[in-house]
Amino acid sequence: MTNKAAIYCRLSEEDKNKQDRQQESNSIRNQKIMLTAYAMEQGWEIYQIYSDDDFKGSDRSRPAFNQMIADAQARKFQIVLCKTQSRFTRELEVVEQYLHHLFPEWGIRFVSIVDHIDTALDGNKKARQINGLVNEWYLEDMSASIKAALHSRMKEGWFIGATAPYGYRKDPDCHGHLLIDEHAAQVVRDIYRLYIQGVGRTRIARILNENGVPSPSAYHAGKQTGVYWKYDTVSRILQNEVYIGNLVQGKTCHPTYKSKHSIPTSPQSWIRTEHTHDPIIDMPTWELTRQLWHEKTRPSYTGQNSPFSGTMICAECGGHMGVAYNHHQRYFRCNNAKYGKTCCKGMTIFQSTLEKAVLEEFRGLEKQYLEQAYLSARYPRPCPKDTHDSLRSLQKKQSELKTALKNLYLDKLKERISPAQFGELSKTLREEENACSLRLSQLQAKEQTSSSVQTALPFHTITREWVKLMIQRIEVGGTKADRKITIYWNF
Repeated sequence: MTNKAAIYCRLSEEDKNKQDRQQESNSIRNQKIMLTAYAMEQGWEIYQIYSDDDFKGSDRSRPAFNQMIADAQARKFQIVLCKTQSRFTRELEVVEQYLHHLFPEWGIRFVSIVDHIDTALDGNKKARQINGLVNEWYLEDMSASIKAALHSRMKEGWFIGATAPYGYRKDPDCHGHLLIDEHAAQVVRDIYRLYIQGVGRTRIARILNENGVPSPSAYHAGKQTGVYWKYDTVSRILQNEVYIGNLVQGKTCHPTYKSKHSIPTSPQSWIRTEHTHDPIIDMPTWELTRQLWHEKTRPSYTGQNSPFSGTMICAECGGHMGVAYNHHQRYFRCNNAKYGKTCCKGMTIFQSTLEKAVLEEFRGLEKQYLEQAYLSARYPRPCPKDTHDSLRSLQKKQSELKTALKNLYLDKLKERISPAQFGELSKTLREEENACSLRLSQLQAKEQTSSSVQTALPFHTITREWVKLMIQRIEVGGTKADRKITIYWNF
């Protein structure tokens, strides 16, 4: 009976001469010619040629490879023929699994012609194991080299992810650099705005879904529906420094080069680089978001926090006062009394009463102090024209420095300058850019604060932003019939 042979070919990279992705590479074609000729010389009948192009030797999801294994288990042929053992696999574990265990059980003979591997020959097992060990070392060394190269790029401030963070897109002219995707960036700004206004993360997700806004995964996939915004998605966006122009990478890693699963790394090992791309969120907004985040205020049943959340203090015991509800009417009560502590009698106050007291006191202060120099200095009027001119000048300079850094990196890639020259010049440019970004942030914060106060002073509705800007804390004391409200202002 004539033996049937299955020919297996694999290439991990496309050939330079390959014209398109559908065309087989020259190397795959050469493997087929070599192996077909060898099979004919041995008098073997070729059952089928299995071919995987653009797959690594450690990839166990190779479609042709898995089909061949299934056919081998079904005893459709008696021989597996490869150019080398590494074409079949580079993993010692797979060598042991198939060549030394399953293939003998299935009556399958394995032959690779270049490295003279043949499971039918006595004494050939050691050669197979040595080949497997050498291939294993190769994979380990290659993994270490790739990891070192990626770490180097991260430290230089280049984004190495497969997909750009939501709100950004990859620069087509400079891989690893992020550009703002204005359509998605506006959604990010809306999320921060809603959160600062006191809208909870679950409610923000619900609003985005109700308005038909595609979630980040749906947006990247070009879909309008099917995947929805969730609490966790909103939380990640509110905590991600990428939106202020920083990259924090290396948060996960593969425990071994064989593992397909990622595990979290310690924050000490994260690679953080600042001012690597244009920010979507300005620093005052980011800092206020962080402040609100750490306060951990509880959202109301409507999905919004009280404007006074985090500022209310019980004058009797010094404990914080939390939000509660009575027939959908919001009020504050001392947390110590809430949890049954006997040191407090249970200080409470309706929010409507509190708002009225704050408005009355502020309007009195406004009439008395608004024109005085110290209040004007603490909360200045809008920035003068020269400040706006300085902002525009700094923004232009920052853009020029980013372009210079990008061109410098391209010169390095094209070997127009040496790595040493690149290191020295890039360090100088980054120092200038950091100084420029710092000054720009200071002017933007100044302008933002001035603008916020001007819109806040002549107000009719108390907002969360206004309370954070104007009030340090509010203490509530006295008796139920005669509440004492003491407001500590920020000026």
